[in-house]
Amino acid sequence: MPVTVVARRRTPGVRVTAVRADTRRLLVALGEARAEVTVSLVDDAEIHRLNRDYRRKDRPTDVLAFAMREGRRAPGDDAILGDVVISVDTAARQARQRRATTADEVRALLIHGLLHLLGYDHERSAAEARRMHAMERRLHKVLTMG
Repeated sequence: MPVTVVARRRTPGVRVTAVRADTRRLLVALGEARAEVTVSLVDDAEIHRLNRDYRRKDRPTDVLAFAMREGRRAPGDDAILGDVVISVDTAARQARQRRATTADEVRALLIHGLLHLLGYDHERSAAEARRMHAMERRLHKVLTMG
């Protein structure tokens, strides 16, 4: 399973090796052990540009997911799941508000982003939001229970 983690913004307490290992464990738990994923750790300015350009929302956000399994497909691209982009600036702020570590917040955003890559969408309906949140809790346990 090719998992690439790109840290364009370094943040104390957030290790690329840990994000890569968490991504691999999550993909196995999701039945996507062979999936290719890229996780980018960026600052607020970069995620703001991406959010504005791709979602027409002119503000930073915490996580974006760019799914490669939507729309037209090319033969042989079955393994490519997509990209998750996480703002470590926003993650750090949210972690402080929740009295958690930035690494824990990045982990939660990674889970959220991966589920979006697989088609989960909490904005679609209340039922879908409940389904997604239940899966987020399940995947969090996968990572914290060892």
